[in-house]
Amino acid sequence: MKKHSFLIVLTVFAQIFINCSNKTSSEIFVEEKGAELLGYNLRPVNIQNVKITDTFWLPIIKKVQEKTIAYAIEKCREEGRFDNFLIAGGQMQGKTRGEMPFDDSDVYKVIEGASNSLISAPNPTLEHLLDSLIGIVKTGQEKDGYLTTWRTINPAEPPAPWVEVKEGKRWESLAASHELYNAGHMYEAAAVHYLATGKKNFLNIALKNADLMVQTFGDGAGQIPTVPGHQIIETGLIQLYKITGKTAYLDLAKYFLDSRGNPEHHALFGAYSQDHLPVTQQKEVVGHAVRAVYMYAAMTDIAAIKKDTAYRSAVEHLWENMVQKKMYITGGIGAKHEGESFGENYELPNLTAYSETCAAIGDVYWNHRLHALTGNVAYLDVIERTLYNGLISGLSLDGTHFFYPNALESDGVYKFNLGACTRQSWFDCSCCPTNVVRFIPAIPGFLYSKTDRSVYVNLYASNTATVALEDNTINVVQQTAYPWDGTVELTVTSEKDSAFDMKLRVPGWARNEVLPGALYHYVQPTSENISLSVDGQSLPLKIEDGYLNLPGQSIAGKTVTIQFPMTVRSVATNPLVEENVGKRALEYGPLVYAIEEIDNPQNFDSLHVSDEMAFETQHEPDLLGGVVTLKNKQLKAIPYYAWSNRGIGKMKVWIPSHP
Repeated sequence: MKKHSFLIVLTVFAQIFINCSNKTSSEIFVEEKGAELLGYNLRPVNIQNVKITDTFWLPIIKKVQEKTIAYAIEKCREEGRFDNFLIAGGQMQGKTRGEMPFDDSDVYKVIEGASNSLISAPNPTLEHLLDSLIGIVKTGQEKDGYLTTWRTINPAEPPAPWVEVKEGKRWESLAASHELYNAGHMYEAAAVHYLATGKKNFLNIALKNADLMVQTFGDGAGQIPTVPGHQIIETGLIQLYKITGKTAYLDLAKYFLDSRGNPEHHALFGAYSQDHLPVTQQKEVVGHAVRAVYMYAAMTDIAAIKKDTAYRSAVEHLWENMVQKKMYITGGIGAKHEGESFGENYELPNLTAYSETCAAIGDVYWNHRLHALTGNVAYLDVIERTLYNGLISGLSLDGTHFFYPNALESDGVYKFNLGACTRQSWFDCSCCPTNVVRFIPAIPGFLYSKTDRSVYVNLYASNTATVALEDNTINVVQQTAYPWDGTVELTVTSEKDSAFDMKLRVPGWARNEVLPGALYHYVQPTSENISLSVDGQSLPLKIEDGYLNLPGQSIAGKTVTIQFPMTVRSVATNPLVEENVGKRALEYGPLVYAIEEIDNPQNFDSLHVSDEMAFETQHEPDLLGGVVTLKNKQLKAIPYYAWSNRGIGKMKVWIPSHP
């Protein structure tokens, strides 16, 4: 494609996207294709079948659809992400643009996010634009399927000085080259694009590359025995296996995992890359947090597909270590700027917290798999906390500014956000903005799960959903002002008179659990009870494994009302987290709150709370997109996710506590 025509498309994209968002795509293929290959006990309900209508998540999703996607595409253009494919393919002249060996992946993540958007909001104009972007990607692919543009352009001049050049050959520096990382994001994006459109233009590019990987890596004659420096190719290969049924992709994913931590197999990359021990022997989350959770997600896939008890035991041990000793109250993970890594057990600094947005996203993907494997509600508690706090904090209210790290305290001076103490419009390393683009349009897919005869309501947001069971179809209409209000109404209809069950999750905060485990606890557990009624008639609570279990035939055609008690809660930390000793955090429902200097200008540095302190809640529709604030005579607090949208200033999540 000519570069000038591409630029014209980009120029008009934002306006056209908004105007055409309600049109119908040519062919939407969104069935849970290949789900039977994955071996999970629960299956997600596809995002095409969940239409979010609420006032919390819908504005965030629409913001990404109508603004952030176009913004990210324009930034990719400005930074030369598309030029690199054209230069690699001989359609342009020049050197590699950008400073990271993984810049190709930004393009893939934007395509994935836009494809997820197509599933829930069909749009012929956006679909056509993606075809153009995919054509540009194809230009950069070599004849044998290889695709990492910087190495094709000039293998002797990697964009980053920390990528070692030996002979200028493919695969020679996998600890840092990100060749396999680029491929993984390409596979993930191609799979979603295929499921969204039914088109194979991107899928074929990915499959050609994956076939090259199968030929290249392994223990056979002429193959390279190694592992990726940065994980994600493993889940990408599994996505391709899910679509094609080709076991070679699954086998290569498992090969990469099985080979980690084996010094007789390759020169180890170390704990930074989770390559210090065999994966089934790893019990503590260490190293680069994003790499880690991407790897754990793949391990969970293998545990499900292969019924591998060693893999399952390993991911369960790793998860326990993370939530018990290394997770922020916001759901964020990764304590240290150095190596973007987990710290030691109970090392959770606030001012210097890293808590990368990408890590939060990867952790949600991992916990979603764990829930599908086990049905354990604890994994959804982690997902909910992360979604409402440490993940959406990464995106500004205007949709064009981003946190890379997500600090839990700011002095207004320390530039925690890669050179800034507020959100930035972009980064040289732009993995987090593009990851937000790929993730947020997929949020409807986290609301429900199912088995052959059961519907699981995992998260609460106003929506309409259609859930196809083995021999029935269930329609659900959910109405709620969650997370600002704890009342949820569900109207359930069944297309057939066959038996089914509804399982309604009771959130951890409503069960007096901040997060699973003992890292955090509520100072004063709520004594208010959850209430349940059907068509206004109260029912006794039957909570099993964190779910309210209701026979479907008893509620079909009726309205189920759940009331979760909403009160302001004070949270304390395990005293082994030294930085939080003598401090408290405030919560309301699933939301963690923060105090900002702009709301407390006179006394910010001297503010304190007590465990007996009372707060009133106030809905402020004109503040920060519409939020519920916490107030008393001493202070005003806002939801953590919304901080730093009104300029640079001080902020605290953990507030000194006085008796």
